Amino acid sequence: MRSLLALLIVTLALAALCCCEKDPKDPSGSPSAASIKIKKEVANAFVKRQKRSTLYERYFEYYKNPMEQMHERCENYPPCDYLSDQIGFSMAYNRFFGRY
Repeated sequence: MRSLLALLIVTLALAALCCCEKDPKDPSGSPSAASIKIKKEVANAFVKRQKRSTLYERYFEYYKNPMEQMHERCENYPPCDYLSDQIGFSMAYNRFFGRY
């Protein structure tokens, strides 16, 4: 147990020396602004824009079908949400909001 603890302490000490060996105020190791910039073609190779959707897809992003609206209405009303877990959505919705 002590040998394992000693090995752990030595490893942590070596890791601390390796990480803290450079002076942070020394600018020789820091990259320059020119080396950080990349060309536009290279950047566009891995950053893709989202393609435009069709009119059909845009329509369904904004408008929900009636069944989904009823589910949300039932979920937002806690007694209906609780009862839908017990007896099912259609029976719970009929009980609280009438026939769909």
